[in-house]
Amino acid sequence: MTARQSPGIGSVAGIAAAVRSGEISAQSVLRSSLRRVAELEGDLHCFNAITAEKAMADADAVDRMVASGIDPGPLAGVPVALKDNLCTEGIPTTCSSKILAGWLPPYDATVVSRLRRAGAVPVGKTNLDEFAMGSSTENSAFGPTRNPWDITRVPGGSSGGSAAAVASGMVPLSFGSDTGGSIRQPAALCGIVGVKPTYGVVSRYGLIAFASSLDQIGPFAATVADAALGLEVVAGHDPMDSTSLERPAPDLLASLDDGVSGLRIGIVDDFLSDVSAECGATVMAAAEALAAAGAEVDRVKIPELLLGLPAYYLIAPAEASSNLSRYDGVRYGLRVDGPDAETMNARTRGEGFGPEVKRRIMIGTYALSAGYYDAYYGQAQKARTIVIRAFEAAYRNFDVLLTPTTPSVAFPFGSKVDDPIEMYLCDLCSIPSSLAGHPATSVPFALSPEGLPVGVQVLAPALGEVLMMRVAASLEKAAPPGVRGPVTP
Repeated sequence: MTARQSPGIGSVAGIAAAVRSGEISAQSVLRSSLRRVAELEGDLHCFNAITAEKAMADADAVDRMVASGIDPGPLAGVPVALKDNLCTEGIPTTCSSKILAGWLPPYDATVVSRLRRAGAVPVGKTNLDEFAMGSSTENSAFGPTRNPWDITRVPGGSSGGSAAAVASGMVPLSFGSDTGGSIRQPAALCGIVGVKPTYGVVSRYGLIAFASSLDQIGPFAATVADAALGLEVVAGHDPMDSTSLERPAPDLLASLDDGVSGLRIGIVDDFLSDVSAECGATVMAAAEALAAAGAEVDRVKIPELLLGLPAYYLIAPAEASSNLSRYDGVRYGLRVDGPDAETMNARTRGEGFGPEVKRRIMIGTYALSAGYYDAYYGQAQKARTIVIRAFEAAYRNFDVLLTPTTPSVAFPFGSKVDDPIEMYLCDLCSIPSSLAGHPATSVPFALSPEGLPVGVQVLAPALGEVLMMRVAASLEKAAPPGVRGPVTP
């Protein structure tokens, strides 16, 4: 099944400008978004919850501000979708897990608060792999999300619902979390832009943790400019997050059109033999386009980056086993009673967690256990340091690096779900920058012979978002027409 191109509901900046000027109302924009959701949600299942009534009240508040001569903010009236691991006050937040059934957060995540203050209108909570553990959104307790380009294929994961909502034109902007590629990978498979910022640039307060040293929140959008605007709004220091960097949000939009002339760009050779021919060829085509735009492009070998995958799948499960120990049937969410506390706890976790979450908890608990800590978790942290130092060496010679985002285009449902190793390999190209805490973005740059989008990943050193987004904008300009959403299945 091949998707057809669709106009969606407009750009983020365009909607906000029209609402702020009074040309259109926030309520009319929201109604268009909700109509699109109603039309496509049955096929795609992007959302775990649609908050239409609350959204209409938010849109009405924006319109009243405009009528009173008050600027609602840079995202005035823009419908946004939020991954269902971001806390929303009084609105169910499930992480697509049975274990959080019935839980209503008493507060908003910092990202959600900043979006509201900027005038954005949240329309709902999007589907994900349970607790953000997966690469296909097949691990959700509420069923999979489908790729708008071909509903027989996955949208990627774990932020598949957020990516598909933008790719299908339901909303122009959404937010997800990225631990080892969970923004960039679904962005690539859905033909949109996805950005993972530097660790600490966006507050994690109110993000339900998977792996605390890796998790970051970032935007999805159809264009680089819209993603940049979204990131500018949510970034910046937050005293509620001890890992938040004490620096202002990056000014990304001002330099998006500065081009790449004179920039040194390295093509990372080490991934090219492990990806499909179309993904490898797309990276080389992107490199040629950047060279034609004036960049100095060369190839570079960084074999240490291949340590990223095994290191990540010890570090992330170890942190998850600790973070998820709080779900015990006592404090919130699901409770399955038993004759004593130990049985109640075991039954609750047994029924509440899905197979992939259980697998990672067991891997992580084993890696942290006495007698195995040094051999597994300790060694993984040493490998992480090697990856960080390899990046440092590479960035002495290059301003940014170019890689495939994913090893392949979107794959059919069920083709990898029973083979964990095959599924984990989907994160091969995206994990190293997560381990280093560096920013990375995926930009759609080609269509495969089957008509599926292929993304290219731009990597930059820590706090290199400005340069990274400049390169992404240049790639976007050079991309062939029709390579990005929104689309209609």
